[in-house]
Amino acid sequence: MPAEPNSYTEVSADYFAKRGLRRYAGVASLWALGVGAVISGHYSGWNLGLSAGGWGGFALAALVIAVMYLGLVFCIAEMGAALPHTGGAYSFARASMGPWGGFITGLCENVEYVLTPAVVVSFLATYLAAVFDTPTAWLPAYWVAGYAVFVGLNVWGVELSFRVTVIVTLAALACLAVFWISALPAAEFKRYALNIAAGPDGAAIELTQGNGPLLPFGIKGAFAALPFAVWLFLAIEQLPLAAEESVDPSRDMPRGIIAGLLTLFVSAGLILWLNPSVSPGSFKLGLSGEPLLDGFRATFGEGTAKTLALVACVGLIASFHTILFAKGRQIYSLSRAGYFPRFLSITHPRHKTPYVALLAGSAVALAIMFVLWFGMGAEKGAVAIQGMLLNMAVAGAMLSYLLQAVSFIVLRMRRPRLTRPYRSPLGVAGAIVTLVIATITLAFQLVDPMFATGVTWVGVWFTLGIIGFALVGQNRLVLAPEEAFAIGSSESD
Repeated sequence: MPAEPNSYTEVSADYFAKRGLRRYAGVASLWALGVGAVISGHYSGWNLGLSAGGWGGFALAALVIAVMYLGLVFCIAEMGAALPHTGGAYSFARASMGPWGGFITGLCENVEYVLTPAVVVSFLATYLAAVFDTPTAWLPAYWVAGYAVFVGLNVWGVELSFRVTVIVTLAALACLAVFWISALPAAEFKRYALNIAAGPDGAAIELTQGNGPLLPFGIKGAFAALPFAVWLFLAIEQLPLAAEESVDPSRDMPRGIIAGLLTLFVSAGLILWLNPSVSPGSFKLGLSGEPLLDGFRATFGEGTAKTLALVACVGLIASFHTILFAKGRQIYSLSRAGYFPRFLSITHPRHKTPYVALLAGSAVALAIMFVLWFGMGAEKGAVAIQGMLLNMAVAGAMLSYLLQAVSFIVLRMRRPRLTRPYRSPLGVAGAIVTLVIATITLAFQLVDPMFATGVTWVGVWFTLGIIGFALVGQNRLVLAPEEAFAIGSSESD
């Protein structure tokens, strides 16, 4: 087994009293948390993969990524039920690979959960600016307002946070359902979805009459589309972060996350089929920042565009709110155990929510957005926020998936006697498939210049985090629940 720390820092008797959480969530709340975190990816972001692989290439990539998430979710369902702690991925890796494994895995998720809300709120600001005719220079005001409102809701209490999560998730799915129903009679798959071909230089060109090839860029295009397909499911893995606020995590966590993934499979399949099958088609949709709104314009007409844009904000709000929840719990768990500065894990004395972690994580995200916006100029800064930061979030997620799959395999091999209320039906084979697909996806991020810059900055984030942990964090660990569990199960095995 990995070496354990020689000792833990002693803390005062009220240390954990100041870091208490409140149990509230059942299966429905956990389902909404998982679906809500992902649903904005069905509104925008996924469509960029159409330019990389054409409709057929992207569809193939989406199937491969769906298989990866199926394997991942079964792994998480088993580990989350066996290790029901707020640490989530960090907790799994801590129990299987020691403190350094736990910290690196937690750092991967930290990149994802700090940056993903920034990308989502940037898309939300773009939609709201279109609705209210706001000048581009004022987009940062929407960012600040978005963080202020939804961090406030998350701080106010777990009951309110989960109620809002359920409401906005159901509303986001209802909005998608309205589009699916309206698009069915207007869908012309061959004309619109297959209107991309490869030009003489290999770049995508538009076929005005459609009927193009299913795989205009061949299998290579499908591989290139893999990172974009991730956006259809990104953040479903956050559910274990709510373990200590779940009424019965060992029973409800597997049910919630599996039901959430099945819901997303249906939604992703319908949006991938119907959105490109109406005007303007795959070619223009692959360059769009608002693909669902483009689809609504085709089915309802231009006259209601602003109203539809406002409706389309529901999905972005759902993901923004739920990923903020995850960010707060992720920073909280690493801080409570001493991996991050301990003050970040203090919870609100009345509402029992990790308000310091929420505020600190949001401040970091906003600072990065403002540096890009004012350092690069509004136009280039917006592209960097919606492009480079998105790429960084996906890279962090892929690395965390790799490490969670490894954690699953190690726990199965080294701790066979660990109590597992739920067991993955795919077993180690499912974890290996997840590991392979995540590695391939990350590799294609590294070779694509569009993604390479984001991955490089993830490396910088990691370097700073590792230096801090090596110099300070590893000497200030606290015997938090994840740490106590890891040591106790290690001694028993």
